[in-house]
Amino acid sequence: MSTSGTRHYSADAPGTSRINVWLVVLLLGLTGVMIYRQAFWHAPLLNAKAQSRAVTPRGNLAADELSTIELFEQVSPAVVHVTSVAVLQNAFTMDVREMRAGTGSGFVWNTEGHIVTNLHVIRDGQGAVVTLADNSNHSARLVGFDAANDLAVLKIDVPPRSLTPIAIGESNDLKVGQKVFAIGSPFEFDHTLTTGIIGGLNRTFGTASGTIHNAIQTDAAINPGNSGGPLLDSAGRLIGVNSAIASESGGSHGIGFAIPVDLVNVAVPDLIRTGSISRPWLGVVVREEFDSERKRLPGVLVLHVIPKGPADKAGILPIRRGDYLETLAGDRILAINEDPIRTARDLLDLLTQYRAGDTVTVTTLRDREKLDVSVMLEAMPD
Repeated sequence: MSTSGTRHYSADAPGTSRINVWLVVLLLGLTGVMIYRQAFWHAPLLNAKAQSRAVTPRGNLAADELSTIELFEQVSPAVVHVTSVAVLQNAFTMDVREMRAGTGSGFVWNTEGHIVTNLHVIRDGQGAVVTLADNSNHSARLVGFDAANDLAVLKIDVPPRSLTPIAIGESNDLKVGQKVFAIGSPFEFDHTLTTGIIGGLNRTFGTASGTIHNAIQTDAAINPGNSGGPLLDSAGRLIGVNSAIASESGGSHGIGFAIPVDLVNVAVPDLIRTGSISRPWLGVVVREEFDSERKRLPGVLVLHVIPKGPADKAGILPIRRGDYLETLAGDRILAINEDPIRTARDLLDLLTQYRAGDTVTVTTLRDREKLDVSVMLEAMPD
């Protein structure tokens, strides 16, 4: 029978054989790689003779490190943690319990137990607890507060030997670029130290109760919980009370503000003595003036003098009407105790540095002649 029309292929045809050989080689290669990896990672690597590394000698701390350590050890006992407490009552069971309303920082003012903090730290509570550096907790009573300057004074009953008052500095001679330190309880990490410099002076920032003027701007990290804590100079002296930050997120962006200590050192004694601030006044209404080119003229013009007020008693004159309804210029206040005044805000800020009963020298310009007028400041009427 003829088979010329049929073709037969053997299973071991040459093309098929080559494919099988390459498959075998590939499988053997993969197997080899897996065996190698297993052997590499699971080979015995332990060494029974392993020992700790020798410590490299560090040498002495740098001078600036030593001074920072010394400053913290010196000042930290004066810094406290303040917890505001709210009292809540269950409407069904009538049970009363305390809840934390807020936290912040503060510092010891004197050995009598007076503690200074921000008003906004305790404002939402009905009580407060002060935690000292030794971690002891003490119930605090409110002595007084200055809402306009966001300051509050608390009182705790502890032996004087348990208290380390903070050293007081000055804020009128501070310089931009000066090194500063902040100690507080950011996010409740008590006694946290941050450092930076003074980034600006005479800043203005708003609080829930008012506006703070002449504030100190710093890039020392200030976060929630630092409020009420001290801002210190390199000598460990109080130069400000940390109060606010400029931030869109609520965290530190390197711009914090502190209430200047010169204001604090005037306000706190008044709060301890009377529980409130007796603000002095001149008894004048003033305004700023500009020339024809809208350039600010020196000083502030006295528009009105309050009858029987301090300025009236001292003979300061307001603008007034003359013959034929002609306006006669009054006094232009240029300075108080040689501190220059350019705006009405300057006048208010300078007065906060004094108390009722203080006598100040008011420099005025009257009929193109400078006059020095002695004025005894009085308490601002309610």
